[in-house]
Amino acid sequence: MGYISIAEFAGKNGVSERTVRNWCSSGKMEGAFLTGKTWNVPEDASLPDRKNSKVRKEFPLLSRLREEKSSRLKGGIYHRTQIDLTYNSNHIEGSRLSHEQTRYIYETNTIGISDESVNVDDIVETVNHFRCIDYIIDHAQDKLTEGMIKEIHRILKTGTSDSRKSWFNVGDYKKLPNEVGGNQTCPPEKVHSMLSVLLKSYNSKKQKTLDDIIDFHKQFESIHPFQDGNGRTGRLIMFKECLANGIVPFIITDDLKYFYYRGLQNWPDIPGYLRDTCLTAQDNYAALLVYFGIKH
Repeated sequence: MGYISIAEFAGKNGVSERTVRNWCSSGKMEGAFLTGKTWNVPEDASLPDRKNSKVRKEFPLLSRLREEKSSRLKGGIYHRTQIDLTYNSNHIEGSRLSHEQTRYIYETNTIGISDESVNVDDIVETVNHFRCIDYIIDHAQDKLTEGMIKEIHRILKTGTSDSRKSWFNVGDYKKLPNEVGGNQTCPPEKVHSMLSVLLKSYNSKKQKTLDDIIDFHKQFESIHPFQDGNGRTGRLIMFKECLANGIVPFIITDDLKYFYYRGLQNWPDIPGYLRDTCLTAQDNYAALLVYFGIKH
């Protein structure tokens, strides 16, 4: 699929650039995504139906996250999600930053004093992960596309030591074969076609269930489209898709890490392993929603 600028789409369809920009930011332009501050619009995108379009009812949690993000409210569910999701997802992948250091970076934009040496990449990827969460909140109701997945990866890995390696594609698919947990993954030359098939099947479901989201995650991780950052990208996608479908999202915490990996290894033969792990994590997040008075 090719993408064009807002100006090109506006000229092609005889509408103003401002109108197209509003369609993109409100989620009415299916498949459009941001790269930095620039909107990318599918060249074959249709004009939204202005007369008959229905405003989608927003998940109460998503509304709250967007409100608190916009106001930069401290101490709410948005604040808590930024810290907990970032710390746990990075920690699973080997980050040595503590939960308290992650909180300190988020709240003060500084690392604070530490007796131990700190990996610069851990700091960069922590800040980048905060931005990824903002991105999935902004685009929660947008259709999941290859462009969106690449953008999440680009945000996550920008400015890291990996980004300076000639063979590492930031925001694009891997150039070299890789393994995950000793298991072979999709060859680089087949990533685009396999992910396209996966997305087509997934997006054909009008209303996704928790099992649909988990199944997509397992298949995404099996494809392993990027050289690094697949796990964090995949878990961000799960969180986004839960928000999009009115499902209580979840954070895989360190104490669930073993059960999470066991579940991935055994899905779909023993679906209960991964499903129960996600449900346990979901219960933990639901308890936060109760505390913050958010209906679910």
